[in-house]
Amino acid sequence: MQISARNQLRGKITAVRLGAVMAEVTVDVGGGNTLVSTITKSSAESMDLREGQEVVAVIKATEVMIGK
Repeated sequence: MQISARNQLRGKITAVRLGAVMAEVTVDVGGGNTLVSTITKSSAESMDLREGQEVVAVIKATEVMIGK
């Protein structure tokens, strides 16, 4: 798979929580860090996402906000 997004984090799925419409996917990206992504339930099912799978989290955003 080739994509233009440069911000890519390899990791392992630690949890997939399916809701009625959306799915929450938690990925361990190493160093004690986790990333949580909310995607459509149909996308999670069509990709057959499951705990323990190796995945790539792709971050494509027009802005990044930092708060304190």
